[in-house]
Amino acid sequence: MTARPAAPHPLLFAALGTLVFLNVYAPQSLLPVLARDFGAGAAEVGFVVGATTLAMALASPLVGVLADAVGRRRVVVWAFALLTVPAVLAVFAPTLATLNAARFAQGLLIPGVMVALNALIAEEVPPAGRARALTLYVTGTVLGGFLGRFLAGLVAAPWGWHAAFWLLALASLGGFVLARAGLPAEQHFTPQKNGRVVLEALGAHLRNPALLATCAVGFLILFTLVGLFNTLTLRLAAPPYGLNTAQTGLIFAVYLLGVVITPVAGPLLALRGPRVALLTAVGASLAGLLLTLAAPLPVIVVGVAAGACGVFLAQSAALSAVQREVTQARSLASGLYHAAYYGGAAAASVLVGHAYEGGGWPRVVLLVTGSMALASVVGLLGWRKSEVA
Repeated sequence: MTARPAAPHPLLFAALGTLVFLNVYAPQSLLPVLARDFGAGAAEVGFVVGATTLAMALASPLVGVLADAVGRRRVVVWAFALLTVPAVLAVFAPTLATLNAARFAQGLLIPGVMVALNALIAEEVPPAGRARALTLYVTGTVLGGFLGRFLAGLVAAPWGWHAAFWLLALASLGGFVLARAGLPAEQHFTPQKNGRVVLEALGAHLRNPALLATCAVGFLILFTLVGLFNTLTLRLAAPPYGLNTAQTGLIFAVYLLGVVITPVAGPLLALRGPRVALLTAVGASLAGLLLTLAAPLPVIVVGVAAGACGVFLAQSAALSAVQREVTQARSLASGLYHAAYYGGAAAASVLVGHAYEGGGWPRVVLLVTGSMALASVVGLLGWRKSEVA
């Protein structure tokens, strides 16, 4: 009798989350340099991030359907392999438009890892270890979010922004090797290739109020985070701060707090439910965002740290709500959530840029605090049945 393959080690999910998320936000620390080199304004250059998140939003539901049909492991492995191509193309981009096109291509492939990996955790990890695996995955994405920004700024300072995209190509190649070697064959996956069944599942998801509320919360919380960090780099590169790419990249060390916050979030979610976690998250974010209105750099950093930690906790609450509410076609449900989530990032990369150009930092804070407050209202109303009895 053939022995059943062991479940993937939880740290593998952390590593894969880190490697894929290096790609998502790395250009944020490069925005002042890109704005200078391409002669672009805040809203225009912000779309270097927005192009990727827009593509992620558009591709996530389709990737969910694909992963439900051909298997989660296969989608993860090939997504990492193909991610090396647009990273190399970005290195040689002669214009901002061509750089955005390469970034858009990256965004089409990144959900292949995110969406399929979330579904794989739900199906292949035993229930006793599922919460830990999900928490470590989210922790890995937080670490990847920091390292992408930090390392991109670090290598760009001496070698220019092109070097940052060589780094992303190597990271994706590493993800391919690790996923191919570390993810075992799936044992609980049942292919779903019937188009009518997929449409029925889609209809059921779109009639699920809690899932729709979760999608709205995801849109609003990432709108807050991307709007905050896109314009923060521009603010800190300008007088009186005058930080370079390596220094602005170091500011993103506040992301490392998410590595602490997200493991703490797991027990909180299990004991109190996602609504309590969301309210805690919003309170921390609002306090931090208001602190950034101050002028001293240390106070700004503390405020950004509190705001970011709130978003990390809100993301854990939202992912927990998805897993509570969905038992069928999980990849499709995860794809819908990520479509809304990264749709918020794409909207923020343009709208918050215009707010910064038109009203400076106070206008940015007004916009993102409003977004975070609205997320709390939506979660409170939409997750009533998600509480633990």
